[in-house]
Amino acid sequence: MPVVFIALGTNLEPRAAHLEKALELFRSFPDVEVKRVSSIYESKPVGYLDQPDFLNLVFEAETDLLPVDLLDRCQSIEEELGRVRTIRFGPRTLDVDIVLYRAEIIEEERLIVPHPRMQERAFVLLPLQELNPELIVPKWNKTVNELVAELPANDLEEIWKYAPES
Repeated sequence: MPVVFIALGTNLEPRAAHLEKALELFRSFPDVEVKRVSSIYESKPVGYLDQPDFLNLVFEAETDLLPVDLLDRCQSIEEELGRVRTIRFGPRTLDVDIVLYRAEIIEEERLIVPHPRMQERAFVLLPLQELNPELIVPKWNKTVNELVAELPANDLEEIWKYAPES
């Protein structure tokens, strides 16, 4: 079955619960097998800055779903968790992105894989690095480690492993 990497992000409370619910929904699908899940990372917003910090993770899964069918599943989970698209890069209950689908490069109207901005997003690359640092990312033909090394230092200062308040 094809190996995929999917990124989850949220910045509306209850943030951690949104991530857990999304993982639970993915695990409930008979045609998606979640294999490994990264740590949760907290990061400053990118683009639209007047909003709360984000929680992000990446998980690895195997699926027989075609890329567009997987995209439909991702969007149905966003909808189920109350995602409303009002401000580009704005606050959200959940963002679900297909980061990688095997080693394929997909450029369709509804779906671009690898995710078109992943190489500049520490909140995608650091969780992905945790799962598979030597994975070669098609389109850029670089390992995840190499892409992380190319991130600006200030991007790495604005992300940290999430520590829930006790």
